[in-house]
Amino acid sequence: MPHRLLLCLAVLLPLSAIAQPATDERPVARVSSPDGALEVAVTTDPEGRASYSVSRHGRPVLAPSRLGIMLTDAPKLERNLDLLEPRTGGHDQTWEQPWGERRFVRDHHNELRVTFAERVGARRRFDVVFRVFDDGIGFRYDFPEQPGLRQLNIADELTEFVVAEPATAWWIPAQEWNRKEYVYQRTPLAEVGFAQTPFTLRTDDGLHLALHEAALADYSAMNLMRVEGRRLRAMLFPGTGAAKVERAAPFATPWRVLLVSEDAAGLAESDLVLNLNAPNALGDVSWVKPMKYLGIWWEMHLDTKSWSSGPKHGATTEEAIRYIDFAADHGIGGLLIEGWNLGWDGDWFANGEEFSFTEAYPDFDIERVAAHAQQKGVRLIGHHETSGHVAHYESQLEDAFDLYRRLGIDAVKTGYVADGGQAKVRAADGTLRQAWHEGQAMSRHHLKVIAEAAKRRIGVNPHEPIKDSGLRRTYPNWMTREGARGMEYNAWGEPGNPPGHEATLVFTRMLDGPFDFTPGVFSMRTRSGGRIATTLAKQLALYVVIYSPLQMAVDLPENYQANLPAFRFIEDVPVDWEDSRVVAGEIGEFAVIARRERGGDDWYLGAVTDGEARELRVALSFLEEGRSYTARIYRDGPDAGWQGDQTDLEIEERTVAAGDTLTLRLAPGGGQAIQFVAE
Repeated sequence: MPHRLLLCLAVLLPLSAIAQPATDERPVARVSSPDGALEVAVTTDPEGRASYSVSRHGRPVLAPSRLGIMLTDAPKLERNLDLLEPRTGGHDQTWEQPWGERRFVRDHHNELRVTFAERVGARRRFDVVFRVFDDGIGFRYDFPEQPGLRQLNIADELTEFVVAEPATAWWIPAQEWNRKEYVYQRTPLAEVGFAQTPFTLRTDDGLHLALHEAALADYSAMNLMRVEGRRLRAMLFPGTGAAKVERAAPFATPWRVLLVSEDAAGLAESDLVLNLNAPNALGDVSWVKPMKYLGIWWEMHLDTKSWSSGPKHGATTEEAIRYIDFAADHGIGGLLIEGWNLGWDGDWFANGEEFSFTEAYPDFDIERVAAHAQQKGVRLIGHHETSGHVAHYESQLEDAFDLYRRLGIDAVKTGYVADGGQAKVRAADGTLRQAWHEGQAMSRHHLKVIAEAAKRRIGVNPHEPIKDSGLRRTYPNWMTREGARGMEYNAWGEPGNPPGHEATLVFTRMLDGPFDFTPGVFSMRTRSGGRIATTLAKQLALYVVIYSPLQMAVDLPENYQANLPAFRFIEDVPVDWEDSRVVAGEIGEFAVIARRERGGDDWYLGAVTDGEARELRVALSFLEEGRSYTARIYRDGPDAGWQGDQTDLEIEERTVAAGDTLTLRLAPGGGQAIQFVAE
C-alpha cells in the first residue's frame, strides 16, 4: 500500500517566542509541545558548553544535560560555543501505515532548530534539531557542509540525559556477549551501570519515561552509561577502527528520544519513534504481506531434530510437505524452514564461511517444496543464518535473493548468531574485521540487505539484529525482528524466561517496534521435561499482546492437532491491525491490550500477568457504540498456573457491548485471550 498523505499543516512561530535571555544574559531557546505540557530549553554556560533541559507542566523531567561530539582527529565539539539563529516551526500530519499496530498515525509536533558556532579556532558550526510532541521529544545533531568539518570521525557523543527525579529503571546490560538477549533487571536508577535502549524509568512520583533512539542508519547504536547520580551519557557501540562513526558532512545523526507518560500504557501506545523516521522510500509496497507462519524450528530447539544433515535432519522434503499441508488446512499463511541449506554440519557457529545460501542438502528438494507450497496457497519463509559472517553472506546475497524471487519466496528470516563484537565484516581495504552487532558496519549491512530484498519484493525478519528504531516506516519490507529473549530460551530449560517476562517486554523492548517472539507453545515443556513459565491461555494472549506482522505458531503440528479448540484462536487472530489500545498495565506485572483487525470490525484482547494471580476489571469502551459482539473467551481454568495445570483452559461465549465491563481472572503466569465478533 503506497504512502498516502492525509493532512499536513506547518506553521512558523515568531523568534521572540523562543529566544529569551537567561538571568546572566545568555540566550535561551525554548519550544513547547502542541498541548503546552512539555517544554525544551536550550542554552550555553559561561564556558560555552551547550545543554538542554526538559520540563513538564513547569516541573523538571531532565535537568540541564550537555550536548556535544568527541572526534578522533580534531578537537571535540563541546566548548566555546555560541547559540545562534534559533528557528521554530510546527507540523501536524496524519499518515497511513501499509501495515502496523494502527492504520493511521498522527505526527503532531513543534520543532526548534538551533545553531551552535565556535567562538575561536576553526569556528565550526552544527545544528541541533528538537521535535517536541505531547508524549515526548526527539533531537539530533545536523552537520552542514563547511570547510572546517568535511569529515567527522566520531569517537563518541557527549550527549547527556540527567533525570531530574529519583526513579526505578528496567534495563539490560550493554556490550555483553549475548547481545540483547538478557532478562530485564529492575533496579533504582542510581544502581544502573551500562545499559541498552529502550531504557524505561518510573520516577518516584509516578511519571513514566523511556530513552531510546530513532532512524538509526549508517551510524552506531546508542547505549547509556550512568556516570554519577542520575546522569546518563550516550555511548556508541565501537566501530572497526579508531572512530565509532565515520561520516562525511552534510549528515544528521539518529534522533535521541525521550518518551514521557503519566502511565505505562502511554509509553506503549506512543508513535513518536515512528514519526521521527522518514516516510516510505520504497513506493508501492502492497507486496509486503503480514502473515502467521509455522516453522521447522521448534523441534531443533527441543533437540528432537537437527539443523545439520543426518538421521535427525529436520528440513527434509517430506517434513516440509507435512507442515505445508497442515498450514493449508488451518489457514496459516506461511512456513519457515531452517536447516535446508549446506553449511550446518560441524561447528557452524565458528565457521560461517561454510554456509551456502543457494545450495540445499540432498534430502531437501527446494524446487518441489516451493511448488507444493504455491499449489497449497502457503508462502515459504526462507532462512539465511550467517553466524555473524557478514562478509561471506554479502558475497552471496544477490544470488540468494534471486533464488528466492524465482521460487516465489517473498520473506526471509536472517540470523547473526555470534557473540557480541564477533561479527565479521569487510573493511574498505578488503580485510576482515570483527564488529559489534550494533556498530556502524552492521547498520550499513542491514540496510544493504533491506535494499536488495526490496528489489525482489522480499520482506525481512532479522534475528540477532541491530535494534529497531522505526526504520520500518521508511523501509516497510523490514517487517519484524528478534532482539530480545524469545521463546527458544524456554525450550532450552533453566534458566528460561520468568513469568513476568512478557509483561516487562511490552514496556521495554516493545517500545522500539515489532518483535518476533514466536509464541504458541501448547506442549509446555522444555527439552529436559521441565516447565515453561506460562499457561495455555497466556500463549494465546501473546498473539495480541506482543505485536509482529510475521507472527509464528511455534509448536509442532501434532500438538496443535491434539487441541484444536484452543488452536482456533491462533487460526482466527489477525496479524495486521486497524487500531491498538493499551487498556491497562504495569511494567513487569501485567498488560492488557486490545486491537481491531485491519479493514474489519472484530476486536481482539490479550491479557498477561507475571507470577501473581490477578483479577482485572476491563471496560469494553473500545468496542463500537450501539453494536453487540459475541465474545469468545479463552481463559485460565480454576486449576491453571505455570506451576499448576498449565493446560487448564476454559472456552466460553457471551454477548457483550461497549458499555459492559469484564472481569479477567489470570492464573499465576497466566493470561486471557478474547475474540469480539461484531454482530
